[in-house]
Parts: sequence; C-alpha cells; structure tokens
Amino acid sequence: MGKKRIIKKSEEELLKERERVEAGVRKEIKAKKTSKIKEGRIYISSSYNNTIITLTDIQGRVLAWRSAGSVGFKGTKKATPFAASKVAESICLISQKLGLEKVSVFVKGIGSGRDSAIRSLASHGLEILSIKDITPVPHNGCRPPKVRRV
Repeated sequence: MGKKRIIKKSEEELLKERERVEAGVRKEIKAKKTSKIKEGRIYISSSYNNTIITLTDIQGRVLAWRSAGSVGFKGTKKATPFAASKVAESICLISQKLGLEKVSVFVKGIGSGRDSAIRSLASHGLEILSIKDITPVPHNGCRPPKVRRV
C-alpha cells in the first residue's frame, strides 16, 4: 500500500468556499424577504444515516435548512456527532445573518447526532428557550402476523 496523502486546502480555496456559503445565505435571505426576526424554531431530524436541521420562524415557515450531506460529509460519516455539530454550526451562521436570537429546539429521531447538535447550537450563541422531543412512538404497534401452522 502506498503512502497516505493528506489533502490540505489552501487559503484561496477556503475563502472561495466561505464566499459560496455566504452567497447561498444571501440568496435565501433575499428570496424570503424577511425583516429581522428575533425568535424562531429549529427542527433537528437525526436518523441512522443523516442529520437534517431546519430553521423556521414562529409560524413554521422554513427560512433555511442544512444536512450533513449538504455541508460536505459523505457516506457513513453523515451520521456522526461531529457532522451534526458542523451542520448546527452552519445553521447558527445563517441565524446570525437573519438576526435570530432565541430559538425553540424540536428533536426528532434516534440518531447519534441529537445531543451534539443541541450542544453546538448553545455554544454558538443562540439562546435556547425550550428543547422538546417529538420522536414518533407507536402506542401498540402494528398487528403481528398470524401464527404459523405446520
């Protein structure tokens, strides 16, 4: 096996990537034509395969969304807590551009990125008003199959 090569991005590439992200944020802001919003909701959907975070206003209208795949993770790395924290960091940047200060967090799913996403939201300066788990839980489940007769 050959030597492992570590690819390091140059400063130019990092600047281009940051400009691309900020341009996407500007487009979203222009498309929504929203004034400065103070409060909102963040929905974290964490599955075994991916973590999706949606930023909405109080009425539930989507302002922005990010997933681990859209941030740049591929394959099984999308379901990691690190990927979830990076997605939350991206959402925090967008919420700061929109002027969002207070959020209510709604968590759905059983993936490993739930806790790290909430921690990342709190550490990046968003004031979390409430955290609610809205994972669907079956009350009795579906009907079992008939007993097998041999």
